[in-house]
Amino acid sequence: MSNRIPTLEEVALAAGVSRSTASRAINGGSKVSPEAQAAVDAAIARLGYIPNRAARSLVTRRTESIALVVPEPDVRVLSDPFFAATIRGINSALKESDIQLVLLISQPGDSSARISRYLMNGHVDGAIVVSHHREDQLEELVLKSRLPSVFVGRPFSRASELTTVDVDNVAGGRVATEHLLSRGCRRIAHISGPSDMTAGEDRASGWRQALAAAGVAPGPVRGGEFTSVMGVAAMEDILAEDPSIDAVFAGSDLMAVGALRVLEKHGRRVPEDVAVVGYDDLGVAATAMPPLTTVVNPVSEMAKWATSELLFILGYITADERHAGLDTAGVVREGNMIVLPTVLVERASS
Repeated sequence: MSNRIPTLEEVALAAGVSRSTASRAINGGSKVSPEAQAAVDAAIARLGYIPNRAARSLVTRRTESIALVVPEPDVRVLSDPFFAATIRGINSALKESDIQLVLLISQPGDSSARISRYLMNGHVDGAIVVSHHREDQLEELVLKSRLPSVFVGRPFSRASELTTVDVDNVAGGRVATEHLLSRGCRRIAHISGPSDMTAGEDRASGWRQALAAAGVAPGPVRGGEFTSVMGVAAMEDILAEDPSIDAVFAGSDLMAVGALRVLEKHGRRVPEDVAVVGYDDLGVAATAMPPLTTVVNPVSEMAKWATSELLFILGYITADERHAGLDTAGVVREGNMIVLPTVLVERASS
């Protein structure tokens, strides 16, 4: 048997149509009758023809690819479970299609010019933006490019003009703190996420709201990047400022794991002396010692929602297909923003 790839001319001959009709049928062009389309489809199946993606792109003006824009150092992208869960969610939403995912990582200190050129030069049909920071100015870049895009996480500016999928981080911070209050804790410190990310701000806001509602004064606050290294440094500073703390709400599980190390080093028992609650539940919490009570950050599900929204905007799926395979329970849509609910998972750390 020959391994030679059939040509477009051979497909047209087998289907009994002209070469131009066969090309339009294969590449999604218009003015192809149902009978001709069926004949070409049958010829493709019989001959084993593989369409030329480049030729198809010339006809449809589509690349059949989308970008995942991540303005973070590559070492963090490769080590933080948040990004692995994001990619899993996007790939899950794309599995029934031929659309490819392109990863764009912006290194610290990079200007946005490189990403801007890529997004504006027709290399992809749309983009999903995650882990964006205030100084990235990706909101302006995306709006300027006019490229259909979806943000995972609330943007700092022009949110009403951007399609966004987020979890209710304020409610998550509130639920975590209310849980610690219900355990009798009254000196509750907070290891906060970056102040230049809305997730960090919102989780801290929930912490403050819960304490205010209970009439309890806030404990010490330290914070920075969502890393275990930052959790270690923040916990050391918090203990130095106020050794009497009896609980810590950390803005991420990685931070909480760093805090656990410091508490153990200082002879503080968890949860007997200091209760700890994290945020994410992406695998790290369940394997921590002790296992972490945490707020679920549904990263994979948010990525699925973002991908589905983008495919709908691009016209790759219909309105009926828009929510297929998605968990819609508790999800709220407010204009262009889709907000997923928060859930607390109780484990041994509290």
